[in-house]
Amino acid sequence: MPLLLGHRGARVVKGVPENTFASFNLALKHGCDGFEFDVRLTACGAAVVCHGPKVGEIVIANAQAGEAPQLPMLDDVVRRYGQKAFLNIELKVAGLESKVLKLLNENPPMRGCVISSFLPNVVTDLKVRNSPVECGIICETAKQLARGRKLPVDYIIPHQSLVEKALVKELRDAGQKIFVWTVNSKKEMLRLADLEVDGIISDNTELLVRTLRRGIP
Repeated sequence: MPLLLGHRGARVVKGVPENTFASFNLALKHGCDGFEFDVRLTACGAAVVCHGPKVGEIVIANAQAGEAPQLPMLDDVVRRYGQKAFLNIELKVAGLESKVLKLLNENPPMRGCVISSFLPNVVTDLKVRNSPVECGIICETAKQLARGRKLPVDYIIPHQSLVEKALVKELRDAGQKIFVWTVNSKKEMLRLADLEVDGIISDNTELLVRTLRRGIP
């Protein structure tokens, strides 16, 4: 059974903002093993949970942490959920590597974690630091996947459209794990589970758990 992970929490649920404690709580309540979430760096050096480069009119990279109090701090997420959830921490920008590794080394998540990114320089920097924390490269296109497979990473995290049986076998043979995103249909959930991927990331956490852990109604 793959790990079942919410994408930015339980993203599909209307009225519950993504990348928030409420969304993370809901993903876990639905029965997920954990969740994926995004981290950015403020001008003052704070690691905040946010997907896009802006919140309203506030540019995260130019802001002080207090200018966007609605955004969770990475420290708070790790400390709040580290004992009960698998954490897939996506770094959206460079410059967070040492901060995140230090936090995870001091507060190791009991159910596991992976630091992921679309940015090859970020995952390369993570690996050269010789941390026990595992890292993964995220791929959306075949070109990104080909490039990512050359990196010294623990996880390959491709878009569902890139995943076939041969790829899963090749990654297994290379000793790498595979998480797949963003999987929102029963058909794809079942296909990927049958391929024995290591994790499935979905916006629709309730459907994900119902399909793969409780059986299709």
